Amino acid sequence: MFGKKRINMKKLITPLILASLTITLPACDVLNEAAGAAGTMMENTTGSGEDSSNKLTNQEVISGLKEALTVGIKNAVDVTSVTDGFLGNQAIKLPFPESAQNMKEKALEWGLDSQVEKIVTQLNRAAEDAAKEATPIFVDAIKNMSVQDGFEILNGGEGAATNFLRQNTESQLIEAFAPKVEESIKEVKLTEYWNPVMTKYNQAVKFTGGEEVETDLNKYVTEKAIDGLFHMVKKEENKIRKDPAARVTDLLSKVFGSIGQ
Repeated sequence: MFGKKRINMKKLITPLILASLTITLPACDVLNEAAGAAGTMMENTTGSGEDSSNKLTNQEVISGLKEALTVGIKNAVDVTSVTDGFLGNQAIKLPFPESAQNMKEKALEWGLDSQVEKIVTQLNRAAEDAAKEATPIFVDAIKNMSVQDGFEILNGGEGAATNFLRQNTESQLIEAFAPKVEESIKEVKLTEYWNPVMTKYNQAVKFTGGEEVETDLNKYVTEKAIDGLFHMVKKEENKIRKDPAARVTDLLSKVFGSIGQ
């Protein structure tokens, strides 16, 4: 009796095992296919095992560019708005106005060397004084800047972000910066050194038929000061591009660290 039961159990269990294998083996194939498809999707998303967290969004690029310019402007203003910030930097030092070179030469002939030197010094003092007011003007320009081609600027090479900023903000910056320069010229008393030399020169050329000097000092200092500031901003931008130590925030490290990868 018990032998017959064991035989019947074997007959019952054997089909169940076979049925189970029939179901399980295709299921394994399906799981393997699903795993393979998921792996392919991950590779397509991150790229050859690359961590998706390293992928840059367009917003990150734009924010990174604005942050780089903000850092660059702060550093540029910090080094130019101090005594000799312009005068002591040959790359941005304001020379005697090009439009008044004949006046300069004549003044040197008259022995007014110290007066000429004082004019150059005060031109640069005006730029240094005006530079103190530049930060909020430049920062506002950055905040209002719309960057459509963030990745193109990022990969555009040295000075690309600075050039983009200049092309899109220079006229507004001149308009906003000029009153500050006018105040600075008065503050350092530039015209007290300039006007006597210019008056003497213009009186002299009346008798020789020469061209009188009509240099707009406000315009001259404004343009040269902005040129100098952009020169320094570009220098700071390029430093951030090249030197990881200059990337002072995580965003700068992520954005500019992606170049060339």
